[in-house]
Amino acid sequence: MLIDTHCHLDASEFDADRPAVIERARRAGVRGLVIPAVMRANFAVVRDLAHATPGACYALGIHPLYVGRSDDADLDALDAALTAAKGDSRLVAIGEIGLDFFVPDASTPELRARQEWFYARQLDLAQRHGLPVLLHVRRSQDALLKHLRRRPPIGGIAHAFNGSFQQAEQFIAQGFALGMGGAMTFERALQIRRLAAELPAEALVLETDAPDIPPAWLGRGPDGRPRPVRNEPAETAGIARVLAGLRGLDTAALTARCAANARRVLPRLARVLGEADGA
Repeated sequence: MLIDTHCHLDASEFDADRPAVIERARRAGVRGLVIPAVMRANFAVVRDLAHATPGACYALGIHPLYVGRSDDADLDALDAALTAAKGDSRLVAIGEIGLDFFVPDASTPELRARQEWFYARQLDLAQRHGLPVLLHVRRSQDALLKHLRRRPPIGGIAHAFNGSFQQAEQFIAQGFALGMGGAMTFERALQIRRLAAELPAEALVLETDAPDIPPAWLGRGPDGRPRPVRNEPAETAGIARVLAGLRGLDTAALTARCAANARRVLPRLARVLGEADGA
């Protein structure tokens, strides 16, 4: 069973052909999709989309690149939405949350402080509601870990992880799996590929971040240069093959291991997948 643990299926890039995108993923063997919110305005959108899509589930949170257009009332709205969804098995995590110290416009001292405020408050909500988190990790590994260490283990997935081996081990110690996606498929991504090959198999999950981070076979033109292209959940299958090759494993065995990891770090996912299998 393939599980795309991070897919922005609600994105406008899919508005013209979303049912076809979902069908292509199904034909590729993708049986689970995790659709994270990025801001208050799409809480209801990701919830409704998850309920309308077999095998899909959702997360609610405020993305670090959206905190500049969010206010504290949005955190109250997140708390209320999590409370209202208490019995909803398709709500599997709080996310996408975290810190982004790479984008210049989001990395001014004022916005860095605001990102940390929103991140800390959302970790508090994760504790209060007993949910894991989906972490946005971009040049912010140590700051993310600093806040995690101040709390009992929360766990979840460090999405699109690209830190050091030592940082990876620290996230794993905090109960996180690490998301492996399109970036790993580029031969020049030496650090990510080393992590993918050498970290414990129990620490890895598959993801696309669709429509972003397309894999190598989509993201390069015939001349080898990057080109803008839409990623899709169906590409989880190719990403699994690359990861299996890096680890010297059979693809089916690698897929089964990653699926088990996803169910472990997102415990509600098992019920959603069971419902999809019975449909």
